[in-house]
Amino acid sequence: MSDGKTQRSALYVGRVMHQRLRPRRHRLIYRTYHLLLDIDELPGLDARLRCFSLGRFNLFGLHAGDYGDGSGRDLRAQIDAQLREAGLPAGGAIRLLTMPRLLGHGFNPLSVWFCHAPGGEALQALIYEVNNTFGQRHRYLIPVRDGGAALIDQGCDKRLYVSPFNGMALHYRFRVAPPGESVSIGVSLHDADGLLLNTRLDGRRRPLDDAALLRVFFSHPLLTLKVVTAIHWEALRLWLKRVPLQARPSAPARDLTIIDSGSEHR
Repeated sequence: MSDGKTQRSALYVGRVMHQRLRPRRHRLIYRTYHLLLDIDELPGLDARLRCFSLGRFNLFGLHAGDYGDGSGRDLRAQIDAQLREAGLPAGGAIRLLTMPRLLGHGFNPLSVWFCHAPGGEALQALIYEVNNTFGQRHRYLIPVRDGGAALIDQGCDKRLYVSPFNGMALHYRFRVAPPGESVSIGVSLHDADGLLLNTRLDGRRRPLDDAALLRVFFSHPLLTLKVVTAIHWEALRLWLKRVPLQARPSAPARDLTIIDSGSEHR
C-alpha cells in the first residue's frame, strides 16, 4: 500500500475552457478538479481515505462500471487486454485522469487513461474515453510515438455523436502535457473547413488526501451536477443563437477504436 508521500495518484485543480469558432462564436470557462488514479493504488486509497471509496457511496467515489466497457470488470484487466489488442505490451503503470463520483453522481465528458510501458515511466499509449449525455461511451486508443515527450500530439476521426450541434464528419486533435506538477489536455475539433471547436483542461497538482478532497468538495460544490447542467444550459444558448442541430446516428457497433500509430495525427 502506498502512503500519501509516495503514491502516484493525485488531485488536479484548475479549469476547463470551451470555445466554438463557427458558425457562431461561443465561449465557456468553469472551475473544475480531476483525480489522477493509479489503478494499482485504488485498494490502498479506498482503505486510507475517509472521503473516497471504491465501488461504494461516499463524498467521492469510483465505480468500475462507469469506465471501459461498462461491465464493472477489473479495470486493469480491461486496459491490458486493449493494449495487447493494439500490439502493445501489458503490465505497465495505468493512470486514469477523471472526475470522481460525487455523492453517488458521476458524469465525465472525457476521461484519459495514461498507459505506461512495463518497467518504466515512458508512456506507450493514451486512451481517450468519451461519454455523451445519451448514455453512450466510446474509447480511442492511440499509441504514443515518443513516450518521454513533454507534449503529445495525436489525432483521430470522430466516431461517437457527442453534441447535437456537431456532425460526424469531424477530426479530433489532442495535445496533451502528461501529469506532473501540472496537467493539460487540449482537444480541438476540425471539419473540412478547418478548426471548429477548442476545449482545454488545465490543472495544478495537489496531494490526494482527505483534507484536499474536503477543500474541493466545498470550493467546487456539486461539481458533476454542475457539469451536466452547464452542458444543457450551453446547448440552449447555442440553440438560441440559431446554431443548426445535427441528427444523431446510431452508436458504433464497437465502443473501442484503435488508431494505427503511423496515422495518429494529420
